[in-house]
Amino acid sequence: MAQESSINTASRRTRILHNHLIQSPSKPTSCLQSNSCLSYTPPESTESFDFDIKEMRKILDFHNLEDRDWLFGVIKQGRVFNGKERGGRLFVSPDYNQTMEHQREMTMKRIEYLLERGVFDGWLTKKGVEAELKKLSFLEVIQIFDHSLSVKIGVHFFLWGGAIQFMGTKRHHDKWLRDSEIFAMKGCFSMTELGHGSNVRGIETVATYDSKTGEFVINTPCESAQKYWIGGAANHATHTIVFSQLNINGVNEGVHAFIAQIRDVNGNICPNICIADCGHKIGLNGVDNGRIWFDNLRIPRENLLNLVADVSPDGQYLSAIKNPDQRFAAFLAPLTSGRVTIATSAIYSSKIGLAIAIRYALSRRAFSMTPNEPEVLLLDYPSHQRRLLPLLAKSYAMSFGGNYLKMIYVNRTPESAKTLHVVSSAFKAIFTWHNMRTLQECREACGGQGLKTENRVGHMKGEFDVQSTFEGDNNVLMQQVSKALLSEYIAAKKKNKPFKGLGLEHMNGPVPVIQSNLTSTTLRSSQFQMNAHCLRERDLLNRFAAEVSLYQSNGESKERAFILSYQLAEDLGRAFSDRAILQTFIDTESNLSAGSLKNVLGLLRSMYALICLEEDAAFLRYGYLSTDNAAAVRKEVTKLCTELRPHALALVSSLGIPDAFLSPIAYNWIDANSRSSAQQ
Repeated sequence: MAQESSINTASRRTRILHNHLIQSPSKPTSCLQSNSCLSYTPPESTESFDFDIKEMRKILDFHNLEDRDWLFGVIKQGRVFNGKERGGRLFVSPDYNQTMEHQREMTMKRIEYLLERGVFDGWLTKKGVEAELKKLSFLEVIQIFDHSLSVKIGVHFFLWGGAIQFMGTKRHHDKWLRDSEIFAMKGCFSMTELGHGSNVRGIETVATYDSKTGEFVINTPCESAQKYWIGGAANHATHTIVFSQLNINGVNEGVHAFIAQIRDVNGNICPNICIADCGHKIGLNGVDNGRIWFDNLRIPRENLLNLVADVSPDGQYLSAIKNPDQRFAAFLAPLTSGRVTIATSAIYSSKIGLAIAIRYALSRRAFSMTPNEPEVLLLDYPSHQRRLLPLLAKSYAMSFGGNYLKMIYVNRTPESAKTLHVVSSAFKAIFTWHNMRTLQECREACGGQGLKTENRVGHMKGEFDVQSTFEGDNNVLMQQVSKALLSEYIAAKKKNKPFKGLGLEHMNGPVPVIQSNLTSTTLRSSQFQMNAHCLRERDLLNRFAAEVSLYQSNGESKERAFILSYQLAEDLGRAFSDRAILQTFIDTESNLSAGSLKNVLGLLRSMYALICLEEDAAFLRYGYLSTDNAAAVRKEVTKLCTELRPHALALVSSLGIPDAFLSPIAYNWIDANSRSSAQQ
């Protein structure tokens, strides 16, 4: 029987091959019969908008909408931004198929294009809240186009320029700021070393003062002291801010910042400096990251950024801040801009991914429920909704958190420095982690199309991965947040005074009580949601303080006790962040009058609050929620997905990202992949 079956199979295959090979040319058949093929249906033709998407965009973008739209237009019109037509639409995106060298040169050409059109006017020479908000809005637009371009610009203006602005004094401002604004000099920022990243106090580069010549002599004493990952150093930067230990008469005065020239006007590397390329990376290849060694490099005494400390011509160290810890904190305080811009750019990146994936899911179909019925839209599958809509709600929530952070930053005062440090550290970590998770989910939700570079989502993972570690490793930042909260806790208990600041005022009231039987109405109550988040933060702070105290009572040092309590520290950092973000959402919502816009924001706020409850095991681990209540939360999230589904297109259309900055699969993905497009 087996032999007969094998013969029949072979015979059948032979007939198929025979018919294929001798097909009559007089009966041509087409593999592209339109009457049996799928066609693209724009989601706008079937989806309705129940709220004003322009008003929603105003709430999300928050400031400088006209300036943003102007710059979007400038980019769309510029040939250097690589506009291409796909599926009847123009899309602008860098060509990531170019060599690393070409990508870097295109980054500089784009900077020159933007410079010629006045985009950077006032970025270093104008002061005030309006000027700073405009600068932040422009950087966000640039990042939507290309992360390499925004990083290169951010290093030059916010790190190099920001250091001169906020760590230098008038002599530095007059000499360096205007020329930097017009790129007469190109700056970079040499803090990170091969052997030290997050631990800035441990850097090994040494600057020694020579009172005979009135110069500082900068040296790289060992290989681990080489400056590493310095954006702009490999090709274009002419100057750098060097962070170095300052040695005066044999005494180490700690980390200070200096201005050093590393290339001449012709681009030649200066004497006593060696520069090497960091090489190809998983992303950001439009940024020329480099390594720098200093070999007895002499710079004028005046090149010390001296707002906090100075050295007199005869070599006397001068500072009004005598405590070394406080002095070090004062040095680094102005550099929070990096965390602010990273946090906000991460949210715009997640918005791009979600806008593309959700638009694709509103036009791409797969499988029929019954024979001869149309295939089902991806976003009509509950599982697909569960993948994307909670992430969309989180992105909305973090947008409001990002707006709050920006306002703290542009209105900063010495009194708000602690709040700015803690909130920027927390949000930078939470937002960038969220972005990477979102991009991965969006990549998978787009199937094979998510792998194509032109569709952006997959490639953006590599472009934005670095955000989790630069300007502070996320895990380290979260521990810094918890350490700050612990300091507030200890101070309040010692002085027997109420908590004030960092949103910890809820610690002064009674402990919130979670009902034993949570109904849908309760779960959607902003009061319950805030109570649940405050209960978690309150309990974790108490547990963290108790655990650190226990370790200390057993003979451990304060620092060692803190390190051993890392799990509670990380849990507490997340609890603080989630609660702070939820508060910004509630505050945003409270400023709106009743109506459809407020109603949909209420759904998003509930989704955000409940998905935080569902995803953090602390709610079950420490008994804040019973297993029955945890099941109720899970069920409510599913209901919210169903209720948000009709608003999906309107919600992504409100994100403020023009069509040209998304990708072909967000629109007519069939025409974009047609045979005719392949032959162009």
